[in-house]
Amino acid sequence: MSVAGYTESNTLTEMDGGAQYNLRTVEEVFRDFKGRRAALIKALTTDVGNFYEQCDPEKENLCLYGHPNEQWEVNLPAEEVPPELPEPALGINFARDGMQEKDWLSLVAVHSDAWLLAVAFYFGARFGFDKADRKRLFTMINDLPTIFEIVTGSAKKQANEKSSVSNHSSNKSKSSSKAQQESKTLTFTRFWVIFTRFNSRLPCTWQLTVYSWSGFL
Repeated sequence: MSVAGYTESNTLTEMDGGAQYNLRTVEEVFRDFKGRRAALIKALTTDVGNFYEQCDPEKENLCLYGHPNEQWEVNLPAEEVPPELPEPALGINFARDGMQEKDWLSLVAVHSDAWLLAVAFYFGARFGFDKADRKRLFTMINDLPTIFEIVTGSAKKQANEKSSVSNHSSNKSKSSSKAQQESKTLTFTRFWVIFTRFNSRLPCTWQLTVYSWSGFL
């Protein structure tokens, strides 16, 4: 029996075409994570109108599932206890009309992030990932913005702030380099003024010798 894209044969089954692949490596689990994540982001952004309609508070407890092929669905939870995979938040439809839409979507996004991590590390535990594998999987996941950050717009804000800081650092570096160059020029100018004043007081024969040395500066 298949539950949220997972079968009893320990093989992940994609919805379109029934393609199958085994999640045995960090890269494969991360690919599964990205597919489910893309599906949930689509439900909460581009398909938000359809998602909102499907979450009717008059219906039974509903869950938002993201599948590895980037397709999402609102459905009842699995009947098996315990289920084959960790289950997403139950009853997301009940809170829909009791909150502002943006707050409700943010709440669903937070629970979706938690579910994605649970599924990814469930696979990691099931297939015996060691400490290094788990750390690498977390690092790969952590490099992506969370669904909550995307839904609330904070991911875009953080990207803009990083870009601003980067530009500021670049401009500061250029200004510092220019200041150093100007400082070197000013130092040489001061030296030359002192040198010429000193040289003007020397006898003519000495002046010729000193000017010859100055050519090496």
